[in-house]
Amino acid sequence: MSSELGRLIVVSGPTASGKSTLCHRLVQRSTVDFSVSATTRAPRKGEKDGYDYHFVTEQQFQEWVASGAFLEYAEVHGKHYGTLRKHVEASLAKGHDIVLEVDVQGAEQLKDCGLPIISIFVRPPSLEILRQRLRDRGTETEEQMNLRLAVVEKEMTFAKDYMHQVINDDFSRMEAEVEDLLGYTKENA
Repeated sequence: MSSELGRLIVVSGPTASGKSTLCHRLVQRSTVDFSVSATTRAPRKGEKDGYDYHFVTEQQFQEWVASGAFLEYAEVHGKHYGTLRKHVEASLAKGHDIVLEVDVQGAEQLKDCGLPIISIFVRPPSLEILRQRLRDRGTETEEQMNLRLAVVEKEMTFAKDYMHQVINDDFSRMEAEVEDLLGYTKENA
């Protein structure tokens, strides 16, 4: 058990910006955990309950809200997402950093949680490239994609509120930049 608390590494950005891939790469380190959010949305192909998300009913989610189980929660694209407090506190107590992939609403709520935070906003190189990434992903209907794109421009206005902004124009370069920001070295991988 470490005597030093870990940090919340809050990662946000528009859909298809590369934030999920970044988060999954960061947690490959032995002292970095991933906060598995709860959500009311249906799993995408290949997603596993308890690994990618805790997939729950709207009723279960609202019960957790009422009991104070969430460190933050928000409604995004018509579905609810939340960070479970007990998982975050357990990781921090071990001295581990914990990566939270949250939307801009969740990041705003976390600012005043009293825990050590580093916030990073992942930007796409352009909105056109983002649109193409969404199309290439092929996981949403045209209507769902348009809903997501309508939210993107609003989300981008919040980038200035983060401690750091990185542009995902080349994933390896961006990953190295984030590791440097976090003070990670190859030796502590």
